[in-house]
Amino acid sequence: MNSSDQIPVGAVDELAPGQRKLVFVDGRSIVLFNIDGTIHAIDNACPHNGASLASGQLEECVLSCPAHGLRFDVRTGCMPGTGGLSLTIFPVRAIEGKLVVSLEVSATSPAQGPMCNAAP
Repeated sequence: MNSSDQIPVGAVDELAPGQRKLVFVDGRSIVLFNIDGTIHAIDNACPHNGASLASGQLEECVLSCPAHGLRFDVRTGCMPGTGGLSLTIFPVRAIEGKLVVSLEVSATSPAQGPMCNAAP
C-alpha cells in the first residue's frame, strides 16, 4: 500500500462535534477529532515519548498528552506559542459520505512543519 492512498475510516455522520475516534490505518494508530464540525486527524503518538494521545484532555482545539501534559493544537499539530515539538497530522476529506484519511504528509501544507517554529 502506498503512502498516498486514501483510506476510508468511517462515515461522515458517525463522529459528532466534540467526539473522537481511534482508528488503525496501514499499521498506524490515528485519532480523529470533530471540532466544531471539522474533522482533524493526528498520529496517536506524542512526539515527546510516544505516549498514546487518544485519551488526552481536549479543551477547544488543544489536546493535552496524558503522560506529561504537553499541549498540541490538533488543527495544526503545533504546541501553543513558538517552537517546540509538533504532532503528525493527516489530511481528512469527506468523499461520498465517508471520512477518508490520506497518509501522505505534505511539507507544503499550511498546517504542517516549519510554521510551528515561526515566531508570531
